[in-house]
Amino acid sequence: MVAKMKCIFELKQISKAFPGVLALDKVDFALRSGEVHVLLGENGAGKSTLIKIMTGAFQHDSGEIYFDGEKTKISDPIHAQRLGISAVYQEFNLIPHLDAAMNIFVRKQPMKGKLIKYMNKQEMYQKSEQILSDLGVKIDIRLPVKHLSVAYQQMVEIAKALIWDAKVVIFDEPTAVITEEESHQLFKVINRLKKRGVAIVYISHRLEEIYEIGDKVTILRDGKFIDMIDLNKNKVDVDTIISKMVGRALDEKFPKIKVAHADEILRVEHISCGDKFQDVSFSLRKGQILGIAGLVGAGRTEVAKAIFGADPITDGEIFFEGKKVKIKSPLQAIRLGISLAPEDRKTEGLVQILSIKDNMIMANQERFIRNGVFLKKKIYQECADMVNKMQIATSDIYKQVKQLSGGNQQKVVLAKWLIANSKVVIFDEPTRGIDVGAKIEVYQLMNELVANGVAIIMISSELPEILGMSDRIIVLKEGRLTAELDINEATQDKILKHAT
Repeated sequence: MVAKMKCIFELKQISKAFPGVLALDKVDFALRSGEVHVLLGENGAGKSTLIKIMTGAFQHDSGEIYFDGEKTKISDPIHAQRLGISAVYQEFNLIPHLDAAMNIFVRKQPMKGKLIKYMNKQEMYQKSEQILSDLGVKIDIRLPVKHLSVAYQQMVEIAKALIWDAKVVIFDEPTAVITEEESHQLFKVINRLKKRGVAIVYISHRLEEIYEIGDKVTILRDGKFIDMIDLNKNKVDVDTIISKMVGRALDEKFPKIKVAHADEILRVEHISCGDKFQDVSFSLRKGQILGIAGLVGAGRTEVAKAIFGADPITDGEIFFEGKKVKIKSPLQAIRLGISLAPEDRKTEGLVQILSIKDNMIMANQERFIRNGVFLKKKIYQECADMVNKMQIATSDIYKQVKQLSGGNQQKVVLAKWLIANSKVVIFDEPTRGIDVGAKIEVYQLMNELVANGVAIIMISSELPEILGMSDRIIVLKEGRLTAELDINEATQDKILKHAT
């Protein structure tokens, strides 16, 4: 076990306000070298604001910051990097066509030459290989990063942080987009950093991870400090942590309701999409939740996009409400009553620069137009009602959607399809990157949809979620359907067996 050194980074009584919102209210946070300090809280609890203050992206309104024992003001992200504070975000900041080494040193290139300075490529490649080797990672550093897997791209981001002699590395949802096996490789890298005395701030909505790598946990709620738990001294259980995060006990993590399944609404027969997936068949009834399971790359998202008309179907047939249909575009699918809440909500589910209101009505604007004029009162009323119904944390519906937390952005995506009166809703990773309280709200929304006769297809990499919310489950492997299971016979072991 690494001996804990002195406190390297401390924030005392930090407050930060935005128009209409007190994001942080006298929050304390202390970080020691060689430890992993997990930062937990629901979406909107203040985690992102605190991280942005730590990295110099935001300036705090009141409170004090101490780094390496000295009181300081972190003026901007460059200042933070020079101090030794780096962050690895869920959305990578890489230049796709440049190789790994160039990305690692993109802002700190080694130079040589006396009169005319130019890049020392040999030194850059040698240092890149050394940094990655120290992390226990072997990557072809001359390969453009766009050709690397997501997990390897993440390692390049970590290497970028380390060239600044990082004393503190912040990981923001690092396992949200990688497989379980890749997550374990990441944890090995984090443990290597710990042994070198690097202090780690770790943010994740996957609570089971904190026991694998965490030393301490700080919990925020509604912008306030709630508790700090030393996991090496206090083996607190997940339910206790959840109750501190949400301010109440969650009696049931998967509140599935039983609904009588009505007529078949969707049937796909032997559909294929080139080499993305082949010969997939299933049917879906009103009021039913069909779970689609499989490993990353199994073709689950590709099947969803093909049904939604975003990818072409090269073979097979689709029947909707008993009639054979050819869905050649998302617009056609939307007009039929099929919607898709995509895995990548930021780029595929929302237009970030538009308002909450504009995103909500985007899929069915015709409902709000009469004689060529938008019905502004009707739009405002429906959007405001949806904000209240889905408990979206916002001061008004005119705020840009990019200003919302990840969980609230997901709610806007779902609200868009509720306003569009969809008959079939495809959820692709509906709870990825959102907190446990918001997950329950999404599940309750699913219950409301199926109770009203809407049919749901749910794609998820979390097997407890698939088992907890589905009525039937199909399993894909390498683009082919390998099993169809009734929920009464389905288990994690059976699903994994058919998925691998």
